[in-house]
Amino acid sequence: MPDLTLSEIARRLGGRLVGADKRVRAVKPLEEAESEDLSFLSHPRYRPLLEMCRAGGLLVAPGVRAEHLSLVVVERPYVALAKVMGFLHPPVRPVAGVDPKSVVPEDCQLGREVCIGPFVTLGRGCCVGDRTILQPGVTLGEEVRVGQDCLLYPGVTVLDRCTVGSRVILHAGAVVGSDGFGFAEEGGAHLKIPQIGNVIVEDDVELGANVTVDRGTFGSTRIRRGTKIDNLVQVGHNCDVGEDCILVAQVGLSGSVRVGRGSVFAGQSGSVGHLRIGKDVKVGAKSAVTEDLADGAFVIGHPARDHREWKRSQAGLARLPELRKRVAELERRVEELSSRLVEKER
Repeated sequence: MPDLTLSEIARRLGGRLVGADKRVRAVKPLEEAESEDLSFLSHPRYRPLLEMCRAGGLLVAPGVRAEHLSLVVVERPYVALAKVMGFLHPPVRPVAGVDPKSVVPEDCQLGREVCIGPFVTLGRGCCVGDRTILQPGVTLGEEVRVGQDCLLYPGVTVLDRCTVGSRVILHAGAVVGSDGFGFAEEGGAHLKIPQIGNVIVEDDVELGANVTVDRGTFGSTRIRRGTKIDNLVQVGHNCDVGEDCILVAQVGLSGSVRVGRGSVFAGQSGSVGHLRIGKDVKVGAKSAVTEDLADGAFVIGHPARDHREWKRSQAGLARLPELRKRVAELERRVEELSSRLVEKER
């Protein structure tokens, strides 16, 4: 494991060192870090932990003070943390080559320094780019193309004619190119519609464990550059997920949904089919989108609506028991007044 001085870390991050220069070997949380560790403060709620912190160095934002610690001051500590972890905990790369227990047809094209682990199966006509790693149990269908510097974890499946770009990470159990859910009803039976399209995963995409991306019925289902998808997400056939989107765990997109660049679907949210979701949209957790959303929308609820409207309605719901009592009291008083009026008329 490499070690670095705090001054070197500050230089690489474009930050500045406040305090003594020390060597650090690992990144650990505030409460666990020791003298040879680097830690970080990314949220003000954890400031009380600084007093007891024994880290060799600390990544902090401007304005944070801790006289007994050496501080690496950066504008965005959490972003800096991601970079430092790459410096101090670089991935271990397996030895290049093809394991003899794998199946690689002669017409497959393998780039330089490709690593193919045991029990990997490639279909006819596959192409795997330079330095890509296929871990044990990966399956590529026929005519699959995988770009350079990709990492496919154990049990990943990429089916026939699908394309994966460069620097893509597919976590264990991800399935790219399964059939879209398409059926036509005839006489009460469900007739399967052949799914003859494919999936295109562009560069710098990451798909979490057990993500499923269905192939298009005719054209392509597309996950565009830089999008990150958490575990257990379902992307239906012919969806087009824009660049730099975030789909959090258990999101579900029905078929033919178009999602604009930079949009976020929080955990367990989803969309009905054939909708257009604009750019930079935020969909709150457990929300169900049932209509098109304009650029920059922030919605929540079931069905999803503007978050401010939803908050007002929730505040009203919380007052319902009190309001029911008040209505009942008003009804009682009206009844009393009505009775008195009737008595006077007599």
